[in-house]
Amino acid sequence: MLHRTVLIVALSLPLVGQAPQDWTHYVRIGGNSLELNRVDRIIADAEASHVFGIETDNDIPGRYESFLDPTAKLKAIHAVAEKAHAAHNYAFVYIAGLECITDHADARPHTFAKDHPGWLQRKITGEPAIFTGGTAFWIVKGDEDVWVSPYVPEWRKIYMERVRQIAATGIDGIYVDIPYWMTHFKGWEDSWTSFDDYTVAAFRAKTGLNAKTDLRLGDFRDANFRRWVDFRIETITDFMKEIDTNIKAVNPQCKTIAEIYPGIEDNVVRFGSDVYRLYGVVDTIAHEYAPGKGDHMAASRSPQEWFDYLTGLASFRAFAQGKASWMLNYSWDGVKSVGPREAMKNLFLAQITANTNPWDARGHVMSESNDIATRTQVFKWIQEHEKTFYLPRTPIHPAGVYFSPRTRDYFTKAFMESYKGTLIQLMQSHVEFQVVTPRTLAEFKGRVLILPDVRCLTAGEIAALKSYADSGGFLAATGETGDYDDSGAPQSPNRFRGALGARVHYHGDAGAGFVGELLRAAKFEPAIKSKLRRSSTRSRLRLTASSTSSSPTSTDWSPTANSPKHRKPACASVFPPMGLAKSTRLASSAARRKSPRHGITAASPARCPRSTKAWWCGWSDGDASVLQSLDAHTMRYRPGSAPRRGAGSPAVFHARTSHVCAVSVGPGGFGYRRKSRVATERSRRAQFMGRRAAGLSRPPDHRLHRRRRARDQPGPLDA
Repeated sequence: MLHRTVLIVALSLPLVGQAPQDWTHYVRIGGNSLELNRVDRIIADAEASHVFGIETDNDIPGRYESFLDPTAKLKAIHAVAEKAHAAHNYAFVYIAGLECITDHADARPHTFAKDHPGWLQRKITGEPAIFTGGTAFWIVKGDEDVWVSPYVPEWRKIYMERVRQIAATGIDGIYVDIPYWMTHFKGWEDSWTSFDDYTVAAFRAKTGLNAKTDLRLGDFRDANFRRWVDFRIETITDFMKEIDTNIKAVNPQCKTIAEIYPGIEDNVVRFGSDVYRLYGVVDTIAHEYAPGKGDHMAASRSPQEWFDYLTGLASFRAFAQGKASWMLNYSWDGVKSVGPREAMKNLFLAQITANTNPWDARGHVMSESNDIATRTQVFKWIQEHEKTFYLPRTPIHPAGVYFSPRTRDYFTKAFMESYKGTLIQLMQSHVEFQVVTPRTLAEFKGRVLILPDVRCLTAGEIAALKSYADSGGFLAATGETGDYDDSGAPQSPNRFRGALGARVHYHGDAGAGFVGELLRAAKFEPAIKSKLRRSSTRSRLRLTASSTSSSPTSTDWSPTANSPKHRKPACASVFPPMGLAKSTRLASSAARRKSPRHGITAASPARCPRSTKAWWCGWSDGDASVLQSLDAHTMRYRPGSAPRRGAGSPAVFHARTSHVCAVSVGPGGFGYRRKSRVATERSRRAQFMGRRAAGLSRPPDHRLHRRRRARDQPGPLDA
């Protein structure tokens, strides 16, 4: 039932002068297994469920038979491309990167490994990367799975020829999965492959070192091992760049898409696939991002894992620099405590508020859906408001947090703890933030920039940071910032400290409360507060719906000075009933930070659906560009949405956000509350939720609860 609506106005504006977006920025993806006789069904299902961006799995180089002869599969790819275009849609095709499977290998005289044993990746012990059924869920019993060295010239020549043949079919994108070094199957995690003859020779030609004898594997204190780490990452980046070059040579409109499992943590270094660097050589990345441990399902994520997830999404959007970010994540796989519909909505909500594109999939596979009706409902709604979520954004008044790829490569644990901890504290403080990278440092204009234990700094970075401090920016650093150069070697004296001196505010550790203390020292406050205090005239903001257009960007934000407190703005139908199981604070924080202010679709003036009260509608400083919420983060329990459990266990809440004019409207009508009453009720709600979670039956003041329920009843204008 679409009866809960939340209007969220985010602190962001359209970017000026950015190149026009393309179809990759607006996809809502569904996956399909491609065969020639299924093409019509694939297109029809996509249209019925509002899929835009059709993934088809018809791997040519990743299956040994089609690697040798791709003719039949090329026909199917051409057919689905033509049918998709006729339906005004786009299609892209899956291919493997460095993996190749031979079906029924145990019954075949020719397999990849039998024909080309010297082409395989190897451990330093010489063990080849050959696997059989059961090693991973996609490897069927009897199949042979191998991982190929990217430095084998014969294989690479054939691979790039297949890429050009696929691009020539007219397909809209080529989706390259798992371009990794083999370090993710059991027993290979710390192998730091590959030590095949081709790779060892390439490393020797570049560095003069013997990878088999001159490295202390896994020891980041060893300068030679750090060069091996750099070499492995550069290899995968160059491989993807060559794929893109071959694609564009045949079909300049065809997109190069990389599917990458490592996000921003230590797996990047181990697998050799770094999304920060890859965004520079591909058109978009599909992130199969799953921080933490466990089954990586949205239905079973802990609150901490949701926060970790959002730090990744924020980082990806910073790395992309205007390119699209797709999220291939999984919502539900039989978890009994949460239904598939709520898990799907939770996941979609986190993704779209972070300006990323959702991909619906069943269980752990890339295709189908856990609930096709929910996919249809949500994808239809996203389509109706796609400009709201996907028009370019730029921060208004952010606190910057610096991401250092080199520090992450060499000092992963220390840096990620400081980096993610800083981002999470900013989220929980409802402070707008911007991830800053070496590529965007010179453009950053925020008041505060935090360097969370950024140990490795180049001379160019130090110069850019000095320029930022000279221009009046507040620069803060934690831990051992600047103690190492860009190769990971210690530098003494610290050139960063020598160049900036007292203009850097040092903190030994980014512990609990660090962000709050830092922002107070910087006299930093969100733009909405500072402008509110400077405003000489407080105007009540009224949302006036356009009666001539339903475009998401057509709303007239007109302030009406001294309007009476009982004035009711038009209701806005913008948010569907996205459940926020287990992750209310996370998802609402994301919504607060990310939902664009410029694209609110207002419905005709009417009273609104039941179950949540209206917020204060914020103050305008005369041009309606600055909004201020008068409430902090509060939540309301939705009875019946989830079974009762013990304290601290999952429950479904409806969230309200702060620092924006987040107007939550419901069929009791749109009403205002004074700040004092909001604060009082916030405290009572917190107690009420705690008692609910503990299984107690009544809130502390059950009379207040009954009055609120009575006031929630539908009004005479409710539909």
